[in-house]
Amino acid sequence: MPDSVRKSLTHEEILHWLRETDPNRLAHLWREANTVRQESVGGDVHLRGLVEFSNHCVRLCAYCGLRAANGGVRRYRMSADEILACARAAVRLGYGTVVLQSGEDPRTTADWMADVVRRIKRETDLAVTLSLGERSEDELAQWREAGADRYLLRFETSNRVLFDRIHPPRPGQHSDRLALLGVLRRLGYEVGSGVMIGIPGQTFDDLARDIELFARLDLDMIGVGPYLAHPGTPLAEQATQPVVETDDQVPADELTTYKVIALTRLICPKANIPATTALATINTATGRELGLERGANVIMPNLTPPEYRVDYEIYPNKACLSETADTCGRCVARRIESIGRTIGTGRGDSPNYDPSRREPA
Repeated sequence: MPDSVRKSLTHEEILHWLRETDPNRLAHLWREANTVRQESVGGDVHLRGLVEFSNHCVRLCAYCGLRAANGGVRRYRMSADEILACARAAVRLGYGTVVLQSGEDPRTTADWMADVVRRIKRETDLAVTLSLGERSEDELAQWREAGADRYLLRFETSNRVLFDRIHPPRPGQHSDRLALLGVLRRLGYEVGSGVMIGIPGQTFDDLARDIELFARLDLDMIGVGPYLAHPGTPLAEQATQPVVETDDQVPADELTTYKVIALTRLICPKANIPATTALATINTATGRELGLERGANVIMPNLTPPEYRVDYEIYPNKACLSETADTCGRCVARRIESIGRTIGTGRGDSPNYDPSRREPA
């Protein structure tokens, strides 16, 4: 796989790698992805402290345990002071970024969130990443002006029919995440997106198109992880009813996740790519380490207080539910050191990010 091929894989080549099962050939893919990672973003692993500050959500996404119709969820909202305490913990633990994540909660108003961002920026040098779902352009602009640096919004799948099946819009609204990613770029955010792997009804062709779309969107951050069924959600209930031919259905497994991480690194060499918590959930022993060795360069240790963290149940049995922020930080540091990598310092901005993309005032 010469350098000229690394950045210009054809659709057929991506499909081939997604279906590849030979360990020797896959070892070649892992080596190439690791080499490109080293050449493009270096050996540092950047840590993003995750704060899951609200599990309220008005959406009815068919795959998510936080969906509004799930009456079995114990709902919570953290206060601004609690979020600030987590940001201080991020500084103490040496993280360069805090990621504020929630369901689509109408009580997270534009003014309230902007005030939280300003408080973090006044007190710390942290980069602030928001992951609050589909919000209006006015809200996104207000948060950017308040100092938010990055925004994560997964498009989940490039197959529009499949997207609509699993992600119904709010009444009277149209869900267009690709358009919102364009808005985020124009506003000057570092833009992150990604997909689930193995959604019931997702074909290998769909997944190959997802990877190609990463490159076309010129993303600064790309998060991918396996679909993990949450019992009681419509998608989990339908999982026993095949939507596509069995040999064309993408498996929601560890190996396919590594393939997507590796191919994403080859296609988008300068993007920041995390080894996700979902990957750690399906392989608690070495999932994140193997992700880092196959193209990833980011880990997101959890800063959410354990009494809240247990209820942020997008999928069940998440890794590290009972750990404190300090315990989680020490564990992540040991894992990174065990594979000969170093923890990054500073904000860890994506080398792909170009601040000139912001619209003129």
